[in-house]
Amino acid sequence: MDSVVKVFCVHTEPNFSLPWQRKRQYSSSSSGFVIGGRRVLTNAHSVEHYTQVKLKKRGSDTKYLATVLAIGTECDIAMLTVDDDEFWQGMLPVEFGDLPTLQDAVTVVGYPIGGDTISVTSGVVSRIEILSYVHGSTELLGLQIDAAINSGNSGGPAFNDKGNCVGIAFQSLKHEDVENIGYVIPTPVIMHFIQDYEKNGRYTGFPVLGVEWQKMENPDLRTAMGMRHNEKGVRIKRIDPTSPESKVLKPSDVILSFDGVDIANDGTVPFRHGERIGFSYLISQKYSGDNAAIKVLRDSDIFKFDIKLDSHKRLIPAHSKGKPPSYYIIAGFVFTVVSVPYLRSEYGKDYEFEAPVKLLDKLVHSMPQSPDEQIVVVSQVLVADINIGYEEIVNTQVLAFNGKPVKNLKSLATMVQSCDDEYLKFELEYDQIVVLRTKTAKAATLDILATHCIPSAMSDDLKS
Repeated sequence: MDSVVKVFCVHTEPNFSLPWQRKRQYSSSSSGFVIGGRRVLTNAHSVEHYTQVKLKKRGSDTKYLATVLAIGTECDIAMLTVDDDEFWQGMLPVEFGDLPTLQDAVTVVGYPIGGDTISVTSGVVSRIEILSYVHGSTELLGLQIDAAINSGNSGGPAFNDKGNCVGIAFQSLKHEDVENIGYVIPTPVIMHFIQDYEKNGRYTGFPVLGVEWQKMENPDLRTAMGMRHNEKGVRIKRIDPTSPESKVLKPSDVILSFDGVDIANDGTVPFRHGERIGFSYLISQKYSGDNAAIKVLRDSDIFKFDIKLDSHKRLIPAHSKGKPPSYYIIAGFVFTVVSVPYLRSEYGKDYEFEAPVKLLDKLVHSMPQSPDEQIVVVSQVLVADINIGYEEIVNTQVLAFNGKPVKNLKSLATMVQSCDDEYLKFELEYDQIVVLRTKTAKAATLDILATHCIPSAMSDDLKS
C-alpha cells in the first residue's frame, strides 16, 4: 500500500471554440502507484493537458514535482517519474500478477473524494471482456468489478489476494439502473503500454485492423458467399483506404482466421477455458508495425496474407493528443479542424445529438481518403464590415476554394495566402458560397484581429 501515491495535477485545456487561447486552469487529484525503474503509473485522463504534476507519498507532507514520460490516450495510462532521490527512499515497486478469473477477490486502493487519506475498497471480478474505454474512445480488454470506484480513485492499483497488482482503476458506470460497476485496466493492457514505451522510447499505441466487418450468422448469407458448412468467419464491409490492409484485402472478403486463431461467425475467438472474446483482442495484443497472418475466403478460394498492422487514423480524431488546435483567420472567418473535443466544446457533452447531422455522419461513418485529410469548417464569423451577410455561418464544412478541393487546413491557408485572383471564393456544405474581394479581405484581417485581441491570423503549426 505504501507504493500508492496521490497525484496532483494542474490542467490547462485548449479552448477549441476560441482556438487562439486556453481555458482557465483547474486542478485535480487522483491516484498512482510505483513500478520498477523509478516510474509511476496513473491514468492518462488524470494528467491530460497538464501544466504541472506533483506526487505525494502516503504519510508524507511533501509534494514532489513529477515529469510526464508518456501518455497513452487509447489505453488511458500515463507514465511519470520523479527526479528527487528523496521520493524513492523506502519505495517498493508493485509486482504485477496474472489476469484474474471470475469471482477472484480484488482490492482497489487510492485517494478518492470524501477524505484526504488513503482509501481501500474491495470486491470481486464480475466480468472480463472487451470494454469501451471512454477517455480514448477505443475498445480494449477490461475487467468489471463490484468495488466502489469514485472520482479520485483513477490511476490507483487493484490488488489480488496475494498482493500483486492485477489492474488500474479507471472508470465506473453511473446510471440510475446500475449499482457498483467499476472498471479496471487489466495487466495485459498495462504490460503492452510499458513494453511499447521501453521498445520505442515513446508511446506508439494499439494497432487495429482498418476494416469494418459484419457478422455471418445467417446460413443463407454464408452459402451465398461460397462458404462450406465447416467454415466460419466475418465479412468485410469496408476498408480504410489509408490503412496498409487496403492493398491486399477487398470488400466482401471473409476473414476466416487471424494469426492462426479461427474467428467465429459472430466475430469472437476462444479465450481461456469456456470463455469467448471479440477478435479485436488478438489485434490489440500486437504492436504498431508488427506483422500478422490473415486467412480470407474470396470467391470460394482461400488466400493467406501477411499484413503489417498500424494504428488507426480517424477522419475526425477523438483526441488532440495534447496539441493546441489549428486555426486560420481571414476577413473574420475563423477556419478550424473538426475533432471530438471541438464538437464537445461547441455542443456540450450531448454533442452526438446536438451537432450538425452532416458532421455526425462523418464522425461515425466516414473514412479518410488520404493520411492528411481533415474536415475544415467555418467555426464562426467575427463580424466586421467586410463580411456583412455572412454572420450566420457557423460550423459549416469548407469543400473547395476557387474551384480546388480543400484537403486540410494547411492546404486552405496556403491557397488563400498565395491567391492573387480578384476574388476569394469558398464553396461550403449545403451548396453555399462565400465570395470576398481578395485585396480588401486581406487588408481587413489585421483590424479584425486587433479588435478581438487575437495574436496571430494562424496557429503556429500552419506557419512552418
